Amino acid sequence: MPINLFELAESCLYTPSVEAKLEITERARQIFRGEGFSLEDRRSPRSASEVRFPERPELVEPRHLPRRKLTTVDGKIAFLHAVAHIEFTAIQLAWDMLYRFRSMPPAFFDDWLEVAIEEAYHFSLVRGRLGDFGADYGQFPAHRGLWELAEETSHDVKARLALVPRVMEARGLDVTPAMIAKLDEVGDQATADILRIILRDEVGHVARGTRWFRYVCDEQGIDPITEYFDLVKRHLRGAVRGPFNREARLAAGFSESELERLEQMANEMPAASTE
Repeated sequence: MPINLFELAESCLYTPSVEAKLEITERARQIFRGEGFSLEDRRSPRSASEVRFPERPELVEPRHLPRRKLTTVDGKIAFLHAVAHIEFTAIQLAWDMLYRFRSMPPAFFDDWLEVAIEEAYHFSLVRGRLGDFGADYGQFPAHRGLWELAEETSHDVKARLALVPRVMEARGLDVTPAMIAKLDEVGDQATADILRIILRDEVGHVARGTRWFRYVCDEQGIDPITEYFDLVKRHLRGAVRGPFNREARLAAGFSESELERLEQMANEMPAASTE
């Protein structure tokens, strides 16, 4: 009998063990490439607020995180730890996407399982690079901002698709090229190459979010551009930051009109405080 995908997702999401989550994701990769899964909906999803994170890292407010100056070893370690936490949270987000929204077509579950597998690969790359500096994931504090948004959108697939892949993850498309350039500048080719892999794959992840967001809007007879900006205003109070990586965002499915409107919203945002 095929393994039930939703049961496997639940076992991954509701264990606090980093190693167990990675092992379950690897097992899913093997099954996905092999006999495939059952999508029988046996039980209702558990609450997103109950999803387990490991005891370490300690989760704190962003202002309490260490600064990440890439010109020092300590700065590189802090930077890598922050990236590792983003990728670890992204594993959880992908699993939760396919676990929670069970009325979607079968291709939806294939897409987000592939995202979970790729995010686990990214996490392992970054964790391995941390190991090169004698560090590991969990040693430093981190924040849970992405997961708070996941909890907020746990009952609305349309909002989840709009705000997690198409806002939070899309922001990575904007900022990662500058990180790569800085790492190249300080001679850290190994870390820069890892970020190049992540950037390449994240274009595809955001594209999946775009495609499925538009699918849901079409099913509901809603204009996707109007709905996207309504959701950004409702959940994020219109808070978007530029500049935007137009090339990557276009490749990920954003339209020119969406980018023009995002740029207008970013220009209307108050300047960040320097205090």
